[in-house]
Amino acid sequence: MRAVRVHGYGKEPSIDDVPEPAPSEPFDVLVRVDAAGVCRTDLHIVEGQWAEKSGVALPYTIGHENAGTVVDIGPAVTNVSAGDRVILHPLVTCGLCRACRGGDDVHCESSRFPGIDCDGGMAELLLTGARSVVRLDASLAPRDVAALADAGLTAYHAVRKAWPLLHPGTHAVVVGAGGLGHIGLQTLLATTAAEVTVVDLSPEALELAAALGAHHTVRSGGDHVAEVLELTGGGAHVVFDFVGEKGTEAAGVAMTRRAGSYFVIGYGGHVDVPTIELISREINVIGNLVGSYNDLDELMVLAARGKVRLHTKLYAFDDVLRALSDLDNGLVPGGRAILVPAL
Repeated sequence: MRAVRVHGYGKEPSIDDVPEPAPSEPFDVLVRVDAAGVCRTDLHIVEGQWAEKSGVALPYTIGHENAGTVVDIGPAVTNVSAGDRVILHPLVTCGLCRACRGGDDVHCESSRFPGIDCDGGMAELLLTGARSVVRLDASLAPRDVAALADAGLTAYHAVRKAWPLLHPGTHAVVVGAGGLGHIGLQTLLATTAAEVTVVDLSPEALELAAALGAHHTVRSGGDHVAEVLELTGGGAHVVFDFVGEKGTEAAGVAMTRRAGSYFVIGYGGHVDVPTIELISREINVIGNLVGSYNDLDELMVLAARGKVRLHTKLYAFDDVLRALSDLDNGLVPGGRAILVPAL
């Protein structure tokens, strides 16, 4: 089969012919990948940012936002059958450790993360586990939801964590209305009563945010912090930073009100806050990883009800390098790049 492989950090991936995987364990599930999201994390992987943390041996196949059709299953699998359309939770988890038993499977003690620390889904087939597959509603096509497997799941997870902080009368700020942020905005509007302001440098992204229902939009690059402070009456109760680099870190903290919370979802930069600032304003800085299986299951309910929709740009499998380049150069404004082998 064909797969997108990284052979060296700082070098373009290539499309290689590799052996097809096959179920060998009782709970294995083999999926034909009908759609694979192209994520900014893929860019960071190619750059080498994940090399030390993932410990993966090169070459390997990238791709961690995957949806498709079940092809084969191990003998112990009962929750899906061949022919089922599914979205894949990005982690393959054990189900036995304390984290898994507590529903916090994102912190499984022995998980695999296809596309990060082992072969991923930018390929014709992907071998995953029964605990990672969520059957899709008949109204949902893999190409329409693939990026919800990580970007959407991460955004939903952050918003869900903030639910206790976002009672009626509160104000939330979304920094970045791109591939992550436009999903976070929709989940905020669908699941909370908060007033929502979106901050972005791109007029197109702000236009999309307004169309999706944002109460206010603010263009960054000028005195946007002051504008947000005025709009929110002194700062947001929760700031969701879906960028996490190039100055959004300091601006995000500055836009957080006293006793408020700054949620870090995007990454690449540094949060540098004087401890006296944290103490005197009693603000919280909260990190967010990808969400749990249950988070993904809930997100699929919202998607099936039309509450969360991806703004996507589709690419043929052979155009993966163009997809990565377009993403890197801001040519997928406000949306997600999706590889679709059938194109």
